[in-house]
Amino acid sequence: MSAFERYLSVWVALAILAGVAVGQVAPGFIGVLASLQYGSINLVVAVLIWFMVYPMMVAVDFRALARVHERPKGMIITLAVNWLIKPFTMAALGVLFFEWVFAPFIEPGAAGQYIAGMILLGTAPCTAMVFVWSQMTKGDPNYTLAQVSLNDAVMVFAYAPIVALLLGVTDIIVPWETLVLSIVLYVVIPLAAGVITRVQMTRGAASPGQAEAAVGAFTARIKPFSVVGLLATVVLLFGFQGEVILSQPLVIAMIAVPLLIQSYGMFAVAYWAAKAWRVPHNVAAPCAMIGTSNFFELAVAVAIGLFGLNSIAALVTVVGVLVEVPVMLSLVWVANRTTHWFPAEEPATGIARTGEQA
Repeated sequence: MSAFERYLSVWVALAILAGVAVGQVAPGFIGVLASLQYGSINLVVAVLIWFMVYPMMVAVDFRALARVHERPKGMIITLAVNWLIKPFTMAALGVLFFEWVFAPFIEPGAAGQYIAGMILLGTAPCTAMVFVWSQMTKGDPNYTLAQVSLNDAVMVFAYAPIVALLLGVTDIIVPWETLVLSIVLYVVIPLAAGVITRVQMTRGAASPGQAEAAVGAFTARIKPFSVVGLLATVVLLFGFQGEVILSQPLVIAMIAVPLLIQSYGMFAVAYWAAKAWRVPHNVAAPCAMIGTSNFFELAVAVAIGLFGLNSIAALVTVVGVLVEVPVMLSLVWVANRTTHWFPAEEPATGIARTGEQA
């Protein structure tokens, strides 16, 4: 591990400060970049995330991907956490903090929108950045792709009904352009590019081992670009919201508290379940990451559609963006230091060394 990677948290902290500073010093430039979006997805950030996701997609082996169904435990955990637990705990935390704990500090009658923003976040599992967190924890790229794809499929059918149930409204309009575009940008395009790259690199390999060595050497060479993409993404996200952070620090802090509790709580639930069920670490870590992070583009789009661009609900979803990167990096740190809690996995077979399937 390079010194750059070893002190990644320091670089991220500096990127956060740089983003806020750039937002203040060059608001026009940041405004132009922020305007380059479609369906609540910023296209500049999308390109940067694409660079982060691409190295992991090169590592996807379709022969191994076809066997993912033989290891159902990770799938069961991520589905249970994302769809049976997470939306409801987020709603409960919203009620607890904004109808009780923080009620004296917020505007009368505003609690409902704070709660709504949290529900919109909690009902949307991550599509893009989870690939980055999986790569940083040495997750199984085939299994991570399968988990994300399964969650995206469930989200198409379950997002609107769950949000409608928890918000008590019936006119939830799913922004399909946001959902479809994100899947195309963050899954389909980088996966296609990764497959093409992998085929080109392994075409002349004399053996599977030689092919994997070539792929490993290539991903190692481009890994620095992935880290730079992460830092640039942090600069932009905090640049876009720098004015909000500086003008409403107390509100941002209040929103962040339940989001932090939810994030660390969901990670603990999924990670503990994977440990108890003896799921290998390269499946357990991404499994817990998916249940922790959020599909903030979708949440922001729905919040704006339901409550308006300048609504409190939309602000809550934006704070979710700001909280996520530092939180997820801290959880990457935890996951990388607890690999010994889990059974190892034989790369060639996908079977845990204890003899149990994942």
